[in-house]
Amino acid sequence: MSFTDLAALRRSRYVLTDKIPLSEQQLQTLLEKCMLQAPSAFNSQSARMVLLLGEKHKHFWQMTLDCLQKIVSVQQLPASTLKIRSFAAAYGTVLYYDDTHTVKELQAKFPAYAANFPVWAQQANGMLQYAVWTALAEAGIGASLQHYNPLIDAAAAEAYHIAPSWQLVAQMPFGAPGAPATEKTFLPLETRFKIEK
Repeated sequence: MSFTDLAALRRSRYVLTDKIPLSEQQLQTLLEKCMLQAPSAFNSQSARMVLLLGEKHKHFWQMTLDCLQKIVSVQQLPASTLKIRSFAAAYGTVLYYDDTHTVKELQAKFPAYAANFPVWAQQANGMLQYAVWTALAEAGIGASLQHYNPLIDAAAAEAYHIAPSWQLVAQMPFGAPGAPATEKTFLPLETRFKIEK
């Protein structure tokens, strides 16, 4: 497949099963390759990942549901519960972090760009997320990107012994797709893409 074909294959998949066509070692290797090759400003490599499998994966989504129950209304709770349970039904979850210590070191070393380094770290993390998501899709694995941070940050940090300098950015549940992806719609390209000659 060409890269653009793979880009079209990568979609948000919300119905996921707890099976994947890779061994745990193959999965680890895939994630490590993505992490090594994802670009970052000044080669800062500030992105971090935590792979949750088995009971740790299920535990994460139960913690998320426990946190949500404290803030959502009684009317919203059933829908939130269904959504969280769909993530828990997947094979695993990747937690994406930025190492703020790395960002602060670069800010001190290059003060002229200090305001940019947090933004560049987020951009680098996004590229890592996209690389992993696309690589998973190529392997026949579905995923979606979730953002229950900062709601879940403290509980996750305690449960998985996360360094204080790591800031949670996103969560990616993944597994074998249990249903087709929904149709993707597009805004007109002429409103989004310009060519100047």
